[in-house]
Amino acid sequence: MPALRSHNAALVLDLLRGAGAAGISRIELAEGTGLTPQAVSKIVGRLRAEGMAAEAGRRASTGGKPRTVLRLVPSAGYAVGLHLDRDELTAVLLDLAGTRVAAHRAPLDLGAPAEEVVAAAAARVEALLARAVPHGAGPPEDDGAPGTRPSGGPEPEPAGPAGRAADAGAASARPGAESAPGSAAPGTPGSAAATSAPGPRPWPRVLGVGVAMPGPLDHARGVPQRVTGHPHWDGYPLRDTLADRLGLPVVLDKDTNAAALGLALRGSGESFAYLHLGTGLGAGLVLGGALHRGARTGAGEFGHQVLRLDGPVCDCGERGCVEALCLAAVARGDTAEAARVLGTAAGNLVALLDIDRVMLGGRVVEAAGEEFVRGAAEVVARRGPVLVTSVPGAHTVAEGAAQLVLAPVFGRAPAAPAADPAG
Repeated sequence: MPALRSHNAALVLDLLRGAGAAGISRIELAEGTGLTPQAVSKIVGRLRAEGMAAEAGRRASTGGKPRTVLRLVPSAGYAVGLHLDRDELTAVLLDLAGTRVAAHRAPLDLGAPAEEVVAAAAARVEALLARAVPHGAGPPEDDGAPGTRPSGGPEPEPAGPAGRAADAGAASARPGAESAPGSAAPGTPGSAAATSAPGPRPWPRVLGVGVAMPGPLDHARGVPQRVTGHPHWDGYPLRDTLADRLGLPVVLDKDTNAAALGLALRGSGESFAYLHLGTGLGAGLVLGGALHRGARTGAGEFGHQVLRLDGPVCDCGERGCVEALCLAAVARGDTAEAARVLGTAAGNLVALLDIDRVMLGGRVVEAAGEEFVRGAAEVVARRGPVLVTSVPGAHTVAEGAAQLVLAPVFGRAPAAPAADPAG
C-alpha cells in the first residue's frame, strides 16, 4: 500500500481512526495535522484510491457548503499477532481499527526443534488468514459500511498442504470466533505442519505478522537468544525464516514488550511497567510514553533479578531469581507468597524507575487476579502512591504483537525492523 509510506499519511490515518464511524472533515484533518488543506486533499485522494478511506456522509451546513466527512475503512488492512509461549500458541487478526476479528489458540512445544515450531506457527497463521481474509483480494470497495467483513467470494482453503492440515484442526478459527486448543501439539516431530512451503504473497491486505515470544532476544535482528529453559533458540533466524515461509513481512519482539506497546496505545499511562507471570516472568516498560527496549533490546528481563542469594536454582542458572521464587510459590498453592515476592520485585522497579503504575498480567495472574493485585499492592505501597492493577484477557500479548505492525502505520511507534520477502 503506497499510501502507508508517507509520514503525513500516517498523521491523517491516525485522525481518521480516532474519529471512528462518525468520520472527520478535511478541514478538521488539516487543523489536527498542521498540514495545508491542499496537502490533506492529496493524501485523502491517495488513501481513497488505496481503499483505506471512504466517505462517511455530510454534516449539516453552518452557513456554507455542507462538509463531506471521511472515515477509515477497517477492512482495508490487517495485521496478525502471534504469541509463542512455552506451551501454547495464540494467533489473532486485527483490522486497521485495532479490532480483533479472528483468534486461534493451540498447544505448542517451544522446546521442539526450532524448524518444527516455525512450520507449525506458519500453518496456524495460514489457517487463520484463509478463514478471515479473502485469498488474493485487492482493496475493499468503498461501500460506506464501516467495520464490515470484506467480501471476496467463497472461503478458500489454506495455502499449501500444511495450511490444510492445520485448518482441519482449527475449524472454528473464523472472524469473531476462537477455536479451542486441539489435541495434538504443533511443533512436535511428525507434525503435518512441517510440510508447509513458501509461496507468493496471497493476502495483499495483510500488512505483516508481529511475533512475540519469551526473551531474551535481539529485536533489531529478529533473532532469539538463550530463551530461559530453551537455549537451542539462541541465534536462530526466526523472523527471517517465518517471513520466507509466509511471504509476509515479520517483526519479532519479546512478549512483554508487545503487551506493553498494546497497553500504551490504549492510553494506560506515560510511564508504567507491565509484569507478565505465566510460564515465566518478564516485564515490559513504557517510559515517557515510549516503549523502552534498551540499547541492546535486552531491557525487561525482570524475572531474573536475584532476591535471595541462597534461593533455589533458576532455569537461567542463577539462584533466588524472582521468577523461580514466584513460580515455586504458585506450584505449592501459596498465592499470597507469590504475590508478596512479585510485589517486592515490583517495588524495586518502582524505586529504580520512578514509574507511577504497575500492571499485572499473564495466565497465573488471571487465575487469581484480586489476590495478586492486593498482595503486590501492599508491598509496592511502601515505595509511594503507585497504582497496581491487573490486565484481563488471554490475547493481551498476541494483540500487542499485531500492534508491532499496526502502530507505525498510524505514526504511533517507530517502524520496527522487519523481514519482508517481497522487498
